[in-house]
Amino acid sequence: MKFLKIVLVLFLAGFYSCDNYNRLLKSTDYDLKLTKAKEYFDKKYYIKSSQLYEELIPYVKGTEKAEEVYYYYTWSEYHLGDYILSQYHFKNYARQFPAGKHVEECYFMNAYCYFLNSPNYKLDQTNTKSAIKEFQAFVDMYPESPRIDTCNLLIDKLRYKLEKKDYEILKQYHKLSEWKAVIVSAKDYAKDYPNSPYNEEIAFLTIDSYYLLAMNSIFNKKEERINGAIENYVKFLALYPNSSYLSRAETIYNSCMRLKNNLD
Repeated sequence: MKFLKIVLVLFLAGFYSCDNYNRLLKSTDYDLKLTKAKEYFDKKYYIKSSQLYEELIPYVKGTEKAEEVYYYYTWSEYHLGDYILSQYHFKNYARQFPAGKHVEECYFMNAYCYFLNSPNYKLDQTNTKSAIKEFQAFVDMYPESPRIDTCNLLIDKLRYKLEKKDYEILKQYHKLSEWKAVIVSAKDYAKDYPNSPYNEEIAFLTIDSYYLLAMNSIFNKKEERINGAIENYVKFLALYPNSSYLSRAETIYNSCMRLKNNLD
């Protein structure tokens, strides 16, 4: 019986609370709505605060309250997990209130929402590239900001996704015997990611691709591609003298030297 009384009390409290909120939504007392919206926001009732702030935006337009209403509306949407919409609103806040007290924060949050929408590296990386671009714009705009270290850390995480994706694509080219694509992609990869942990493996795949391409080439192109394998082996040996791929690379090199001698 005691349990049923507790349930009934909670039900009635929720009912009256909803009823009061519905009456508030229908009210034309905008000052009350403004007060209650902030109360709901502070209590983390973001659905309610979002609804009220959205309704208040046109009412306070052109007044000194407009900035704060839009700011809290945007944060309400963010806390509800709609990062696409909140990204738009954070950037729009900065456009509408360029001298606003939250403008630096909103520029940062605009980039951070792109970061949150950045998917697994296997998927399309449009949002990842946009996040990097927006973080870099923030760094350029606010070089003394205390958020700079955070920006650089997040940019590194985003760049690693692109690095990982390009690495997996390159490996797939090799698996599919697309050796020309491996060679071209490896050159671009080295330029784009000079400190990548995958550079050693990619350097070996380049040697292997030149060799396999030579083996499957017409006579007129064999020497050029054999030389490509040999040159890349020499570079590989200088860069990675203790590589786990060294034995396999050396085997390819010796085979290339024999092939080269037979061409003469």
